[in-house]
Amino acid sequence: MNPYVLTILLSSLGLGTVLTFASSHWLLAWMGLEINTLAIIPIMAQQHHPRAIEATTKYFLTQATAAAMILFASTTNAWLVGEWEIHQLSHPLATTTAMLALALKLGLAPVHFWLPEVLQGLELTTGLILSTWQKLAPFALMIQVAPTINSSLLVAIGLLSTLVGGWGGLNQTQLRKILAYSSIAHLGWMVLILQFAPSLTLLSLSLYIIMTSSAFLTLKTNNSMTINTLAISWTKSPTLAALTALVLLSLGGLPPLSGFMPKWLILQELAKQGLPLSATLAAMTALLSLYFYLRLCYALTLTIYPNTLTATAPWRLNFTMITLPLSIVTILALGLLPLTPAVTAMLTL
Repeated sequence: MNPYVLTILLSSLGLGTVLTFASSHWLLAWMGLEINTLAIIPIMAQQHHPRAIEATTKYFLTQATAAAMILFASTTNAWLVGEWEIHQLSHPLATTTAMLALALKLGLAPVHFWLPEVLQGLELTTGLILSTWQKLAPFALMIQVAPTINSSLLVAIGLLSTLVGGWGGLNQTQLRKILAYSSIAHLGWMVLILQFAPSLTLLSLSLYIIMTSSAFLTLKTNNSMTINTLAISWTKSPTLAALTALVLLSLGGLPPLSGFMPKWLILQELAKQGLPLSATLAAMTALLSLYFYLRLCYALTLTIYPNTLTATAPWRLNFTMITLPLSIVTILALGLLPLTPAVTAMLTL
């Protein structure tokens, strides 16, 4: 893609998100989401591959549906209540419709079906943008409307997303689909605690973005798309293979890695709010996710696949690739747990 065109598209992507962040009016927020969607579509379709075009088409249709639902919810609220402000979304019909529309935007269960298919058709860099940056604008809106939404609906969507994210990734062999189901599960944890402690949701979102960025950049450096290619990536860089296993375990939420911090604090907050059953179910669904992360770690570090390597010199790493972002996010994805007391002190301020 032409660098000037790519610069314009990435600038529009940033502009759409910032516009949604800064808006207090539903129409301005909707415009930001639309700019965001229209900017990423050419980036998704730049491969000119049938799978990429199919993924782009699916993404466009789902995002257009979600945008129409947001417009319908805001117009309904304006008609019934007389308010266009995001904070003034008060009618039950409008709040429920807006919540489902934002769930469709994010890929939360039960409207998650598009996310694994779309992510599977994209290259890893575009998949990284879709899994991290594209979640920010809808989450900003969801945090603003959360106080007006029925808490039972939020808890149900959160638990269902963690269950679907764990269950769906069990039988997958494609790494991009596994990361898509991982995304659904993590978003479920964030929605679960959204109404009780929004600051914890922001903490979880920040750590999710760090860990997912590390996972995608590692796979891009190794050029791994399936479990099979991941299993032979140790020949390219043994150190990176060991760090990949740790990043996957961090995504699974094992101590003493960074991914344990948000799960620990969320379960603690759910118990404080008198929801021990929800906390228990969420912890049990986390075990499902942990299983397929352990499966990836097993394939990566404890087995040597009897493969016929058809690629030329697969053990040579391309050192022209910029690895500084990978180094930074990997360090953050592995070593932030000791900062938990500081983080909890900041959250209570």
